[in-house]
Amino acid sequence: MRATGIVRRIDELGRVVIPKEIRRTLRIREGDPLEIFTDHDGEVVLKKYSPIGEIAAIARDYTDSLHRSLGHIALICDRDAVVSSAGAGKKEYAEKGLSQELDRLMQARQTAVLNVVSGGQPLPVTADDRVESYSAQVIVPILSDGEIIGCLLLLSRDAGQEMTEIDRKVAETTAAIIGRQMEQ
Repeated sequence: MRATGIVRRIDELGRVVIPKEIRRTLRIREGDPLEIFTDHDGEVVLKKYSPIGEIAAIARDYTDSLHRSLGHIALICDRDAVVSSAGAGKKEYAEKGLSQELDRLMQARQTAVLNVVSGGQPLPVTADDRVESYSAQVIVPILSDGEIIGCLLLLSRDAGQEMTEIDRKVAETTAAIIGRQMEQ
């Protein structure tokens, strides 16, 4: 653990404020769930909770199946990072933080089909992503109990490749299934 030099007092209701600098650095937003751990030394540890991270093995099965059936790179992300990926560049995405552009699209709760051939402008997936490498993308938010918990992406790097209506519907159906699984 790193020391920050910041000290906060607990108020009469047992609350403590996490400093803005730390929230910004760790991308903790108002309403985000945090897990609370204690250890035998009396330390209290707060960890950002990722519902999709809890089902990482299932997410891998979904991305592998999507890649095998559709032939596209498939990613499942929580609100902060890539949780699972399948297809070309699998290691390129592993546990990388999401781009601000992708975060904004996710917050808008809209499905995006972006085909370069049709004039669509691809979005960077991670902060250090090169958008010119993509020819097509489908991006679908994953909702659970009305809250955004992540997104599902289908990506293509093949020149001239377009995402079809079938690709969009498969992605939306898969995202809906994941969201419903998280509600149970």
